[in-house]
Amino acid sequence: MSQITNEVKNQIKKRRTFAIISHPDAGKTTLTEKFLLYGGAINQAGSVKGKATAKHAVSDWMEIEKERGISVTSSVLQFNYDGYCINILDTPGHQDFSEDTYRTLMAADSAVMVIDASKGVEAQTKKLFKVCAMRHVPIFTFINKMDRDAKDTFDLLDDIEKNLGVETCPVNWPIGSGKEFKGIYDRKTNEVVQYFDTQKGTKEGREVKVSLDDKDTVIREIGEDAYEKLTGEIDLLDGAAAEFDLDRIRAGELTPVFFGSALQNFGVEIFLQAFLQMALPPVARVSDGEPVDPVENGFSAFVFKIQANMNKAHRDRVAFMRICSGKYEVGMEVLHVQSGRTQRLSQPQQLLASSRKVLEEAYAGDIMGVFDPGIYSIGDTLCLPGKHFKYEGIPTFAPEHFARVRQVDTMKRDQFVKGIRQIAQEGAIQVFQEYNTGMEEIIAGVVGVLQFDVLEFRLKNEYNVDIRLEMLPYENIRWITKCATDVKQIVGTTDMKLVKDMKDQPLLLFVNAWSPQMVLDRNKGLELEEFSRN
Repeated sequence: MSQITNEVKNQIKKRRTFAIISHPDAGKTTLTEKFLLYGGAINQAGSVKGKATAKHAVSDWMEIEKERGISVTSSVLQFNYDGYCINILDTPGHQDFSEDTYRTLMAADSAVMVIDASKGVEAQTKKLFKVCAMRHVPIFTFINKMDRDAKDTFDLLDDIEKNLGVETCPVNWPIGSGKEFKGIYDRKTNEVVQYFDTQKGTKEGREVKVSLDDKDTVIREIGEDAYEKLTGEIDLLDGAAAEFDLDRIRAGELTPVFFGSALQNFGVEIFLQAFLQMALPPVARVSDGEPVDPVENGFSAFVFKIQANMNKAHRDRVAFMRICSGKYEVGMEVLHVQSGRTQRLSQPQQLLASSRKVLEEAYAGDIMGVFDPGIYSIGDTLCLPGKHFKYEGIPTFAPEHFARVRQVDTMKRDQFVKGIRQIAQEGAIQVFQEYNTGMEEIIAGVVGVLQFDVLEFRLKNEYNVDIRLEMLPYENIRWITKCATDVKQIVGTTDMKLVKDMKDQPLLLFVNAWSPQMVLDRNKGLELEEFSRN
């Protein structure tokens, strides 16, 4: 094996790429901040709603995110820790932006699931977990907010197993919760771990470890009641919990569970260290039914996200790519498979939310942002000329809410069209036109209604365009994949509307769920589909 191949192999081995998923407000962004603190990427962690730290979270860079205290786009963060190179994909927790999360999960090798200790498994967590389970993505669970009153610990584990259908294996165990939260017990080392001086989690703080065998010291530190309760729970745990099995964890059949408080910086580093040991480096991805080995093959990547206007000064578009194999070097020629064109990637960057640095090189597992002149779409593949990988497309979710979008000032037509097109290419909204009208009036479809607020906000702030939204009653959508006649001749129902998408593909909108079947019955040779693929 040549020296170059060895270097590539070693670099890929160091990579860990994971997405953080949770229900809104479970503390996902705060946990991300603490990881960056340990990695030395930031000096002081900001919390999303923290008053004591007025900094905004690094991963929430969009104006609307800072205003509302929620994440609406996935951000990508890279840092080094303990000899590993870690890529974190922070996803929006709010269900209205779940489509962005699904796409982001396609780029991750494993997922960290954050659960609020007082609430257990919530609706959005179930949805996201299903996507991970579908792809057999290994899931690591961090039960957060132990510094507040929490549910019974065994009930929390039961909740995960019942709702998500995955076995749990606690790696550590909390000692009390809320005001009585005394620390955590590490099952592997048989130690009680306590933290002091974290200053609301903005500093790493001091860690004190005591062996459980040193009964007197432990009682002095946590009190006799807590000691008795802890030893009783450990006995129960040893008899009832699933055995630790690394192969099952990596296959996504067993989730290791950790406890702590991201805000107080309690148990975060223990979790990070254990995760790095257990999680796999980048694994082979499927192209045309065949796995593509990340080490043995030259450079290849796929686009999983497009984001416009990350830099107010430059009004640019960035295509986010997950490198699937080999090494990227600055100036190398790559093939954009979908267009068949060979090109040099423009301004490849590594990102820390909205700040960035130009990349000289990157390896399988890394995420890079590339300036997009308008040629990339979500799901596109890039590889070395002469190779022909084509990674599987990312499904587009059917919108559930529709609105007619009109510009207030018709003199700003160009900005309006540009803004709508760019935001649509990012995948946040889907845009439809009526057959006989231009872009002056369009129909926007979204998965969650909050996306309309974001559309309005961004058109105003980034393109200086005011819009009026008129909600429409449609709830069902079908793409026309085959039609024996001209689509305008389709015999429809009274609640049906014929429109076309940005790729000029015809589709039908319906108010009622039973109407698509009626239309199929009335039109021989017509075929309809619920999804379109990028």
